[in-house]
Amino acid sequence: MALYKNVLHHSANTTPKWLLETIGVYVSLINQCDYCVAHHFEGLRKLLNDEEKSGVIKSALAEALESGVIVTPALSQKEITALNYAAKLTTAPAYIAEAQIEQLRAAGWDDGEILEINQVAAYFAYANRTVLGLGVTTEGDQLGLSPNNSNDRDDWGHR
Repeated sequence: MALYKNVLHHSANTTPKWLLETIGVYVSLINQCDYCVAHHFEGLRKLLNDEEKSGVIKSALAEALESGVIVTPALSQKEITALNYAAKLTTAPAYIAEAQIEQLRAAGWDDGEILEINQVAAYFAYANRTVLGLGVTTEGDQLGLSPNNSNDRDDWGHR
């Protein structure tokens, strides 16, 4: 759990936590990990505290699986650039090149934020494979619990 807390919920992250959750949901949708989609969409929903926006985002991500393009007014072009990078890192990591990093920079992400986006996408690729490989289900789970930050080992609430 230390890796999870330090990647997704570290108190020093500057990328908005709801967007990091969105990246996790998107990577999990791509990898068909229903467990992670369910848990992290609930976390995203709680962080946004906006049922309509969170639903629009989830629908747009699901539609992007078919079309390859994220289209929604609920996300800025900067946010979509981060999600596109996460998708490519998930589906074709050997083809990530300096051009993708430059696109992130041009969209307004600094190098520290690019690393946060990278680490969240990579972590979810790992976590999805772990969950899928063990046959984990959401049966009996309370959805959306996660650590708020890495400073308090007992903090598992979204804020």
